[in-house]
Amino acid sequence: MEFFPTPLALAFRRLAVGAICATVQLAPRAVAADFSPAIIFDMGGKFDKSFNQSAGDGAARFKKETGIEVREFEVTNAAQREQAMTRFAQRGTQIIVAIGFSQASAVEAAAKKFPHVKFAIVDGSVDLPNVQSINFREHESSFLCGMTAAMASKTGKVGFIGGMDIPLIRKFAAGYAAGAKFVNPSAEVIQNMIGTTAAAWNDPTKGSELAKSQIGRGVDVIFHAAGNTGGGVMQAAKDAGKLSIGCDSNQNYLHPGSVLTSAVKRVDVAVYQTILDAKNGTWKAGPIVLGLAEQGVDYALDEFNRKLITPAMEAKLNQAKADIIAGKLKVAEYKAK
Repeated sequence: MEFFPTPLALAFRRLAVGAICATVQLAPRAVAADFSPAIIFDMGGKFDKSFNQSAGDGAARFKKETGIEVREFEVTNAAQREQAMTRFAQRGTQIIVAIGFSQASAVEAAAKKFPHVKFAIVDGSVDLPNVQSINFREHESSFLCGMTAAMASKTGKVGFIGGMDIPLIRKFAAGYAAGAKFVNPSAEVIQNMIGTTAAAWNDPTKGSELAKSQIGRGVDVIFHAAGNTGGGVMQAAKDAGKLSIGCDSNQNYLHPGSVLTSAVKRVDVAVYQTILDAKNGTWKAGPIVLGLAEQGVDYALDEFNRKLITPAMEAKLNQAKADIIAGKLKVAEYKAK
């Protein structure tokens, strides 16, 4: 059974059209023997149970299927990003995958210094001939999560807690608010951001404090887009007998019966596919954008939240999902002023 959805893989395949035939025809063993990929995780760490961990899952799948080791580095301060890329490039790495928008400047600098090395950045954009920029339509999955929150809420008040206050997280927030209002025009959406620095991704204590504050104001469903900080948000919701919504990875399993759903972003697919394409000689630079249509984002429904999502709720969510894919329902994307 194919683990990753075909439409998403096809999005990468379309980007690869026009790849040099001679490269594609390289013998698989020769390519594998010389192939050395690397991944650089950003703030929050590889095991944040969210964004970085999803990326790590994609690298792990590549290793499991091919037997090829993926070199890794976890960033703890900004200066390490370009240093790590330089070190990997100098050691013969063919593709370096950078996780997170904040690595864009480092990718740009390293890609210029090493034009023969392939680079991929997730959640960022770098316009260079040896860089692949992979982004997602997070507002689409967040819209579905907003709908879910509004349908489950008993108070009509739902919350959003973002990590670092940047346009990407504002995109999550805007989609979530739009989905809640789509179901209940009078719904109140209370929003907070953790901070303005990278430390915002790794502060569960502050996440918990903000969640408790929102709950005190009547919020009974809270969606986080805050990386490792989200763990504090979800724990506080559980402790108060309220519902939370996970982000990036499927986090339903963390607190079964308390996590309403998760806004899934298939960072694992993106990482797996870009490394695999580089190995197979079908990789190509340029932008890739993955949404509901490409099965790059979605809401999560499994055994851990099945009892929280009624058949009526599921029917409404699936109809909205189909309408978004068909273009009948437009979800406005947040634009920074």
